[in-house]
Amino acid sequence: MQKLVRDLIPDLIKKTDGEASKHKIRIASNAEMPDLLKMKLEEELKEYLESNSVEELADLVEVVRAILDHNGIHWDDFEKTRLEKAKARGIFKKKFVLYL
Repeated sequence: MQKLVRDLIPDLIKKTDGEASKHKIRIASNAEMPDLLKMKLEEELKEYLESNSVEELADLVEVVRAILDHNGIHWDDFEKTRLEKAKARGIFKKKFVLYL
């Protein structure tokens, strides 16, 4: 199994496991990043849904930032899009529920 990890994880593994670590680490290609990022997004979403913790929610945002970066989208442009959508469609503050 393989998964995308944060930039400091290899160093943390070395500190914990030493040079003879059983973990192998490589650099992902640009071509495989979309799939790796989707898998990471699913992983972090699952962890958030199970724990409801702010730390897992922060991990989700970090993955979103990585997806934006990979696609050449600046955070400010993303925020502009979010605000435009909020203006046109609203947010979730009023807690409306639609019956289907």
